[in-house]
Amino acid sequence: MRSGAGWLALEPQETVDAFVAGLSEGALLALPWIFEFWALPHQLPPEGAWRTWIIMGGRGAGKTRAGAEWVRAMVEGSGPTDTGRAKRVALVGETVDQVREVMVFGESGIIACSPPDRRPVWEASRRRLVWPNGAVAQVMSAHDPEGLRGPQFDAAWADELAKWPKARETWDMLQFALRLGPSPQAVVTTTPRNVGVLKAILKNPSTVMTHAPTEANRAHLAASFLAEVQARYGGTRQGAEELQGLLVEDAEGALWNWAQVEACRIDEARDLTRIVVAVDPPASTGAGADECGIVVVGAKMDGPPQEWRAVVLEDASVQGKGAADWAARAVDAFRRHGADRIVAEVNMGGDMVQAVVRQVDPMVPFRAVRATRGKVLRAEPVAALYEQGRVSHLAGLAALEEQMVQMTLGGYLGKGSPDRVDALVWALTDLMIDGAAGWRRPQVRTL
Repeated sequence: MRSGAGWLALEPQETVDAFVAGLSEGALLALPWIFEFWALPHQLPPEGAWRTWIIMGGRGAGKTRAGAEWVRAMVEGSGPTDTGRAKRVALVGETVDQVREVMVFGESGIIACSPPDRRPVWEASRRRLVWPNGAVAQVMSAHDPEGLRGPQFDAAWADELAKWPKARETWDMLQFALRLGPSPQAVVTTTPRNVGVLKAILKNPSTVMTHAPTEANRAHLAASFLAEVQARYGGTRQGAEELQGLLVEDAEGALWNWAQVEACRIDEARDLTRIVVAVDPPASTGAGADECGIVVVGAKMDGPPQEWRAVVLEDASVQGKGAADWAARAVDAFRRHGADRIVAEVNMGGDMVQAVVRQVDPMVPFRAVRATRGKVLRAEPVAALYEQGRVSHLAGLAALEEQMVQMTLGGYLGKGSPDRVDALVWALTDLMIDGAAGWRRPQVRTL
């Protein structure tokens, strides 16, 4: 049998039954309220003289339970009326309603976690919890940073800080309010987001951090939930944050950032004038080979070029396939989208690239393009189109978007070659840049 935090939840049922059978009646009654016994490692406070403890994890990783149990540990004494280490606690969330429904009354909230003889009473009119020993927890909203200007506390629990509307202002006001007792502390429970205040707190020398993915708490989650979210979001930026609990930051000098990528998503594309399928062939094949980038882009080209708009329709890229396979995939995308032509880079394969496409469909319109500049120089004009708000994305482009945000002025930061981005660049160059260069204003004929 294992020992340590959270071991029982992961043991076979027969082991659990044998352990429980060996407990006395008193120990059995107390067991549900001894969180140190049930907790997973990331749910227990780190040792040392820290001021802020950030519990960063995926959805369902047990962050709320950890925050509620920490508040319990701070305010409870040896007996129900004995004082604990903290007497005045701030409970801060995005809104008062969310604090009440999640942090106070939620299934993993403070009241649900408290034993009957130490359970606090909710005073709705004053928006606070009061314990039998006199400790008080006051509910505060991140919508009202100024509300923290008057009160003072010796402990604080801040939930989902990364999505607070006035995160920086609220956190700063909370720091001024944490001034009671010999060593006031705060716990932050949050799913990570690339926001400045969270990154600043993490860099503070007095901050400690524990982390866990959603999977760490699998014993308390539905297996169907885990399977579904892993299938839908595994390997994506959203999955990295929401499931892995990882802070995904923008790369320095990135040509695209996450905020920009997320802002360009739309639900459908209409009235497209032209559609192209761009192909960036790999130099080799097999399990360790680079991907063959295959990206489908359409454009609405009414009016002068500055009014044109493009939509990335599909990323059909494939890895480890031979030339005949990726050519068939490109032609299939061409047919499904009713595209006008296939555009393919021929630096590595030369005439072979067009030849393998012609073997699949001898009649498909084909344009060969050759790179004469580096990847970054080719990508910069395309990145400018995004800055101008002239390119949108349909759903299902997570892998392409992951490569985009790793393209920087100093090169590509990811593994291998950014073939998906290369194909994107060729498609948008063909439609929006080369297309604009060849555009002529319609002549008005007079009779």
